[in-house]
Amino acid sequence: MQRFIAKRLLSGRNSNSLPSPACCFSQLAQKEDNDVLIPKMPPFDYSPPPYTGPSANEIMAKRKEFLSPSLFHFYKNPVVFFTNSGTEANELAMMIARLYTGSNDIISLRNAYHGNAAGTMGATAQSIWKFNVIQSGVHHALNPDPYRGVFGSDGEKYAKDVQDIIDFGTTGHVAGFISEAIQGVGGIVELAPGYLPAAYTSIKKAGGLCIADEVQAGFARTGSHFWGFEAQGVVPDIVTMAKGIGNGIPLGAVVTTPEIAEILTRRSYFNTFGGNPVCTAAGLAVLNDEKENLQENAHWDVRGRGLMLGVELVTDREQKTPAKAETLHVMEQRKAALVTLGESCGCRFPCGCHGLHNVKDVKPQISLLSSVVHKSIKIKSVSFHVYYE
Repeated sequence: MQRFIAKRLLSGRNSNSLPSPACCFSQLAQKEDNDVLIPKMPPFDYSPPPYTGPSANEIMAKRKEFLSPSLFHFYKNPVVFFTNSGTEANELAMMIARLYTGSNDIISLRNAYHGNAAGTMGATAQSIWKFNVIQSGVHHALNPDPYRGVFGSDGEKYAKDVQDIIDFGTTGHVAGFISEAIQGVGGIVELAPGYLPAAYTSIKKAGGLCIADEVQAGFARTGSHFWGFEAQGVVPDIVTMAKGIGNGIPLGAVVTTPEIAEILTRRSYFNTFGGNPVCTAAGLAVLNDEKENLQENAHWDVRGRGLMLGVELVTDREQKTPAKAETLHVMEQRKAALVTLGESCGCRFPCGCHGLHNVKDVKPQISLLSSVVHKSIKIKSVSFHVYYE
């Protein structure tokens, strides 16, 4: 059929046979050669069955239950954009902040990890995760690390660097501030107490939005709270989530207020597979599992909170010299014993701030049995003992 039409159009033997702009190829074929077989659509009387899923009220009740009372108090009727990953969620959140404020400057923290796409790679502040591509419009503030930071556990002193960046590195107006409450890939670094309230205050005065990256810390992993930022007593403007929301299924989300979400209606925004029925069904199953009080399983503490823990190994406690070889040894011993409890952020190496790779992180599923935890601790103790004999 296509060869026939092309031949008629290109032969040039009859200029009158060329179609007018209003004449489609199928009409031309019908007029020029009635011997050509034109396929016809078969009878089609199918109509989709009526929707039988959760009602709008049921969905809203589910959001009220799991977005925490503080979020719902301020958000009223939160808007959720589904994505396929944490990177996508953070990319969307940063774009929303820039569109809503009309500013381009984003502030994130040194040692942070927010994703591996163009925008989130800019917000990420560890060289091992950054490729040599343009990463503009992001400033990295001093990391409020209570262990290695210059101000110890004084969060307000670290937060002054955010104000300095606004005063000396921008026009005085910023798009937003993005941070994890506990840095995951960076070595399970819990931000110094009082940091987020002070930093959020500076960002708000500069007209920016505060973004909480809950990709790793969210969904009850910290044990004490459902969301990591709650431990600092703040309410962000935008919350991003992934990983725990789907328990291994590619599912992420961006949650914000209707007022902020409205900015995306100025153009056509969509996500091809974000919020597809299979992944959202998995997400709903995760929330149903929360009714089993699995959050109680996350009440542990080494460094971090709950079941988002990190054990940093050093050879000298005064100099805090990273014990890289020792850390790798412990990991290999545990692998030999067939125990890989929450291994290192999905990568094959230990994590750690400043790219030191001397932190053994523990981030297992919160449905974990306590007996498994005790077995893992025992094997880790044996690993240390064998190494130092």
